[in-house]
Amino acid sequence: MASDGAENGEVGGAEAQDPKVAAAVAAAEAAGPQTGETVRVDSWIWSVRLVKTRSMGATACRGGHVRVNGERVKPAHAVRVGDEVRLRHDGRERVVVVTRLIRKRVGAPVAVQCYIDNSPPPPPREAVAPAGIRDRGAGRPTKRDRRELERLRGLPGPGPGFGPGGGPDKPGS
Repeated sequence: MASDGAENGEVGGAEAQDPKVAAAVAAAEAAGPQTGETVRVDSWIWSVRLVKTRSMGATACRGGHVRVNGERVKPAHAVRVGDEVRLRHDGRERVVVVTRLIRKRVGAPVAVQCYIDNSPPPPPREAVAPAGIRDRGAGRPTKRDRRELERLRGLPGPGPGFGPGGGPDKPGS
């Protein structure tokens, strides 16, 4: 009887190790669709924590940022086990294969068992702090500070028509 988890098709060995995760998986299975039923794509990407809210999932679908098996889909598109879902969100693309259908939002340990993540690694963060960050409480930058920040960022300055007084030289003065 030790192989009950493997016979039922459960993913991974986390259920046997952590009883809390096993209980959450059981609750998610009970709340999920019955055999042969499907789940809306916007609801599924919210349930497995790929987006923060279901409305964000629906907006992503309407904006063309969600593809199921290579096709753009509407929020009510039915997702099935084995479908590949591609989501462009927060500046990166997530590519996941559906392994379990759920309708209710679950905790992160359970959510990762509902899909196989084939996403490319996120882009590396730049080690250098961005130029132009001021100390908290330093107040509004002066004109001199602003010009130094623009020079550091490589932005074009005020141009040749500006004199040392800060304003444009008036013709005929």
